[in-house]
Amino acid sequence: MKGLLQRVRNARVEVQGQVIGAVEQGLLVLVAVEPDDTREHADKLLHKLLNYRVFSDEQGKMNLSLKEVGGGLLLVSQFTLAADTRNGMRPSFSTAAPPALGAELFDYLVTQARGRHADVATGQFGADMQVHLVNDGPVTLLLQI
Repeated sequence: MKGLLQRVRNARVEVQGQVIGAVEQGLLVLVAVEPDDTREHADKLLHKLLNYRVFSDEQGKMNLSLKEVGGGLLLVSQFTLAADTRNGMRPSFSTAAPPALGAELFDYLVTQARGRHADVATGQFGADMQVHLVNDGPVTLLLQI
């Protein structure tokens, strides 16, 4: 399971011109599910997302977590993040989970996140989404579980 974490000042997801998920200060995370991923992988990713220290403390060091700053968490399914780009000039998606598994584990991740964090928003699995964000820093990190 992969999560492309971006620290944001704000972010939103639109589907057909309608905002379906938005957060202010916090994290936008693009989530990719791979064929061998399990609920345990989703739990580990969520633990990292909530506790990874990417927000600045009083001295300007990245020492605070999403939980500590009370920021929003915007989770967006992104199967293209699982693409194999090692060969050729076109990505292969054979390394992405089948849609049914991807949807199941993404929904599980969202449910668990909502049970452990107050401000959670999402995109729409499988939809054509437009993601708008103001990356803060910029801080962008790839978490692989």
